[in-house]
This record gives sequence, C-alpha cells and structure tokens, in this order.
Amino acid sequence: MPKISLKFKNSVLADYHLPAGCSLKIGRKADNDVVIDNLAVSGHHAKIDSVGDGFVFIDLKSKNGSFVNAELVISHWLQDGDTINIGKHSLTFSYFESENQPEDEQSEMDKTMVMDTNEYRSMIESNEPKPVTAAEPVAAAPAETTKKRVRGYVTYMAGGEGTQALKNRLTKIGKDPSSDIVVKGWAIGKTAATISRTRDGYFFSYVEGFSKPKINNKKAPKKPHKLVDSDVIDIGSVKMQFISQKPTKGAAD
Repeated sequence: MPKISLKFKNSVLADYHLPAGCSLKIGRKADNDVVIDNLAVSGHHAKIDSVGDGFVFIDLKSKNGSFVNAELVISHWLQDGDTINIGKHSLTFSYFESENQPEDEQSEMDKTMVMDTNEYRSMIESNEPKPVTAAEPVAAAPAETTKKRVRGYVTYMAGGEGTQALKNRLTKIGKDPSSDIVVKGWAIGKTAATISRTRDGYFFSYVEGFSKPKINNKKAPKKPHKLVDSDVIDIGSVKMQFISQKPTKGAAD
C-alpha cells in the first residue's frame, strides 16, 4: 500500500499508510486522521479517498487552498512522488518499490481557483496561466472505443429532467454554478459530493455541507460508495437514480 509522509521543512513528522478503501482526513482539528497544528490550515482542510485502485486528493473548500506539485488544485489523482503543500507543511505521496502501481490512465481533472492570499501569491505567480479547455483523453482512441467507456448515467427523479451521462473523471455536485450537477438548498455545500469514474466503476463521495446526501434512503457513508444499478441518490433539491445503461434508444452521448 502507498503512504503519505507529513513533513515540515526537511523533517519527516509522521508516515500514514493508505490501505485500499480508506478515506484520510487532513486538517487542524483533532478529529482528523492527519492533524496539522497550524493556523494556516483549515479545521477540515482536505481528504484523500481510495477510489478503485487509485487515490484522489480533494480540497474541502479550505480557506488558504491546497497545492499539488506547486499547482493550486481542488482535486487531483495522486501519482508516485506527488507533493501536497498545505500551509507550511507538505505531504509526499509514494509507493513502496516492491508494490504494483495503477496504470497511468487517470488524467488531470483539477480546476484552478483564484487565490488572493499573500502566503501563496509567489506560488501562484510561478505558474504560467493556462486557458480552461474541455478535458481531452491522453491518447487518441477510435470514437467507438471512447463511447464504450461511458457506462454510467444518472436519471432525474426530482429536481431535474432527463438523463445525464457521467463522462468526466470527476462529476461535481453542489450549489456552485460551475458544478456539473447544480443542487439548490441553503445547507448544500458548494461542492457537496462527487462521483468518480474509474476502471472499477463509479464511486460516490460526500465532500461538505450541513445537508448530508442519502443513498437508498440512508446517509451516505464517509468512505466512497461504489454505485450499482438502481442506487437512488438524494441531495438537496435533487433526487436521481444511477443506471449503467441509457434508458432511451440510440447511442450514448
């Protein structure tokens, strides 16, 4: 299993192993798995979720943001050697030499945020601005092959109409207008939840908000939940059902 090494300057403070199925919480409060006692770190700053055979880092709308390899991120599929910067601390993600690493099929899915804190200004200015473009596959593939990769959909039961294909590596759900699925409600987080697409299927993860999502009328678990046919997701004003085949005739989007 891979590990995360918490460092301050050049000193390693602790190592944390990441077994399959884990969800590692990072922040200043004592109820986190990785506690960083620094005022630049939010109470619940970020988390690392095991999804399929990979691990995804998710910033939990922290005040000062998170950096991976000196780039400001919201979410990022971790690879061997990645360095996460939170406040003045860093966390290095690494695999042991003897273990197999997942194939590098997980493309960059991070969205850049605007930060205006003096503490991180130099890191932001060191990155050249990149235009926001639609995500593209790493390697070109025949159209038929690309279509076959889409195996998940959500169909609205309330709060929306029709069926939406889950084609992105990460589908964001929340009240932020930029979310892939926009949900209304004062208690809903800006990014309330995500649905991750992996080779092993689709995984639903709760991220933030006072109103916790439900799956099949039960509160969503802390760890990523693998979606199966007919799972019903309730989140704020939206109720939708996960399906693995598009219910209408014709080819997938």
